[in-house]
Amino acid sequence: MHVVFGMPELSEKTHATVYNSSVLIGPEGLIGKYRKMYLPTHSVFEEKRYFRPGYQTATFDTKLGKIGLITCYDIFFPEVSRLARLEGAQLIVCISASPAVRRMFFEVLTVARAIENSAFLAYVNLVGIEDGLQFWGGSRLIGPQGKILTKAKYDEEDLVFGEVDYADIGPVETFVPTLKDLRPELFDKLKESAEKL
Repeated sequence: MHVVFGMPELSEKTHATVYNSSVLIGPEGLIGKYRKMYLPTHSVFEEKRYFRPGYQTATFDTKLGKIGLITCYDIFFPEVSRLARLEGAQLIVCISASPAVRRMFFEVLTVARAIENSAFLAYVNLVGIEDGLQFWGGSRLIGPQGKILTKAKYDEEDLVFGEVDYADIGPVETFVPTLKDLRPELFDKLKESAEKL
């Protein structure tokens, strides 16, 4: 079995820095980890107050294929999923603690990330009430064409299973070749514009 879970991670170097990390383990143990890049510090969230952002994407070769990891608010920034896909990720796993008021955003963005990267995307969301916040559940597996392959119930614990066939990626990439049609020269303009914000 392969499992992805989130945890606070203390830096091995400084022993004073904490990251919001996603960890991937398999039958033989630790496969790797991802340090969340985008830390929400708005509305009810104060992650920058506690965590340092990560700076690298994380994609791992496994017996289940090449898996990329992202975390919650990272889904709002297409470059994180895109970098994982360019590193070869066939399946992008996003663990999340999205409150109910943000449900529509996550439902739309998860489908968009799958389509624009011609990849499978597994979104796993917290469910229940914690510290007065309601988390909506609704975990799902999305195919590279944007179809929801399986979906968990809203607002209650649920266990669902879905199948991934990486052979489905090829026809989608042929029909909508988003990776082939990338324009790398635009990334420099994006960087220049972002630095002026």
